[in-house]
Amino acid sequence: MRTLVTGGAGYIGSVMVPMLIDGGHTVMVLDDLSSGHREAVKGADLQVVDLVDPASVRDACWQFRPDACLHFAAHSLVGESMLNPLKYFRANVGGGLNLLRAMTEVGCYLLVFSSTAATYGVPESIPIVEDSPAEPINPYGWSKLMFERVLVELSRINAIRYTSLRYFNAAGADLENGLGEDHAPETHLIPRVIAAALGKEPEATVYGTDYATPDGTCVRDYIHILDLCRAHVLALEHLESGGESRMYNLGNGNGFSVLEVIESVKRISGRGFEVVESGRRTGDPPSLVASSERIREELGWEPAFRDLDGIVETAWKWHHEHPDGYE
Repeated sequence: MRTLVTGGAGYIGSVMVPMLIDGGHTVMVLDDLSSGHREAVKGADLQVVDLVDPASVRDACWQFRPDACLHFAAHSLVGESMLNPLKYFRANVGGGLNLLRAMTEVGCYLLVFSSTAATYGVPESIPIVEDSPAEPINPYGWSKLMFERVLVELSRINAIRYTSLRYFNAAGADLENGLGEDHAPETHLIPRVIAAALGKEPEATVYGTDYATPDGTCVRDYIHILDLCRAHVLALEHLESGGESRMYNLGNGNGFSVLEVIESVKRISGRGFEVVESGRRTGDPPSLVASSERIREELGWEPAFRDLDGIVETAWKWHHEHPDGYE
């Protein structure tokens, strides 16, 4: 298929592109390079396009004429969304609407959407199932949930078919293709702790030690980037074969605390570093752990990376080889 990948120069999208190409897809990447890296796009045409510019999105879609789209492009910093919610609604909702309009104009009706566990807010129970109440506690989560609602309504009138994948915490690296996580600023826990192990940062900071969790720090479900992208392939094949619109959680089903991640990085790297405690960050739920039973049962997805050390090891190797990221 001719597959459009928005945000294909970013962390997840860049790993997705070689996997699609290996599967026989012809790929075009749309990315505004605000947080992505030109060097991370391998084997595909890159068009520098901001989705909030409807004319540019339409031109790219008419040029490429995609059969399907994988939509990763978004702003995704929870803290920033609390300070600048309009930025998030404009990009994540408005930009998504521009994409949908352009797609459907050129006859593309299949979409795999990169959603988030942030749509659940503070969950009532763990593990989180797809039918759990969706009550975001930050504008980032609301922006993703609002776009999901748009997809539901378009699907209801048969204007589009979609799969929405609500990820938990993507982590790790694609070592075979030399692709890893490189954000500026970096807000994700594993690369921040690795930066401390590499001496790139003076310390690793723990934000909040008084949560109602076993060790008082936030608990998250980490899913390896390759497992995440394999799920997108299955979701795309589901739509291509005529499958109905669906929403799935994506996680390993195991929760690890901030302190457990720090200990894992110390084990894998063999390095010590200073750890300091700070106050809670606004918008952080205490615990987010997925039930991924639905996608396992319906699409046959199974994670290859099941333990935290295995995920951290690939991240460590990439950052050790790329201490300054793609630059």
